[in-house]
Amino acid sequence: MSKFILIAGPCVIESEENVMTIAETVKGIAKRLDLDCYFKASFDKANRTSITSYRGPGIEEGLRVLRKVKDTYGLKIATDIHEPWQAEKSAEVCDLIQIPAFLCRQTDLLMAAAKTGKVINVKKAQFLAPWDMANVVKKLEDSGNRNIMLCERGTVFGYNTLVVDMTGIAEMKKFGYPIVMDATHSVQKPGGKGDATGGNRENVEPLAKAAIAAGADALFFEVHPDPDNAKSDGPNMVKLDEFEGLLKRIIRVYDAVH
Repeated sequence: MSKFILIAGPCVIESEENVMTIAETVKGIAKRLDLDCYFKASFDKANRTSITSYRGPGIEEGLRVLRKVKDTYGLKIATDIHEPWQAEKSAEVCDLIQIPAFLCRQTDLLMAAAKTGKVINVKKAQFLAPWDMANVVKKLEDSGNRNIMLCERGTVFGYNTLVVDMTGIAEMKKFGYPIVMDATHSVQKPGGKGDATGGNRENVEPLAKAAIAAGADALFFEVHPDPDNAKSDGPNMVKLDEFEGLLKRIIRVYDAVH
């Protein structure tokens, strides 16, 4: 029996060395645990809280680094895009194109991503009900792409707070596509540090376990060797040296319910 799909990597490309270190570790873990794996990193974080926050190296350098990961470790590659013109260029390297939650209703962005023929992972917006993703699915299908994944990443619940309703996983599974649980972004506190996003990484594991028990087909994690000094999303990222142990514990839940 195949296990869940793993999507993992740093939030943003900080340097080639950092990315290659993380990719090598993720590759080894995925091989040992027999997980279908996508390595994910962003070339541009266009939705940072502050205008002064680090955004990444840009599309040209970012895709060069991601191609090196692919060529060196044989990993499938995922990245997110924010503008329609980035879709075709990203598809030259990436196997999965991710649509950020805030942009999941942007018709032109969805159409451009769909037309690449790649797997499209759409994050459900923090302000949408699970059943509202029906319109997102239809936009992708009508653009000729049924290689779709839908991603739960929490719902706005008061100021700087997200909650995850696990019944949303069952609701979105009704569309007939794999459901991803973004276990790290779901523990964010958006804007919770004033000029940056906060988070509670200690809640990542229980949410991931609950999602698997609720029927999620894939899990998304941001991982980093030193999350407390990461350039983006540090408070919610998993420490790289703790990642394999976390996944082993989650697999026990998977095995118990499948």
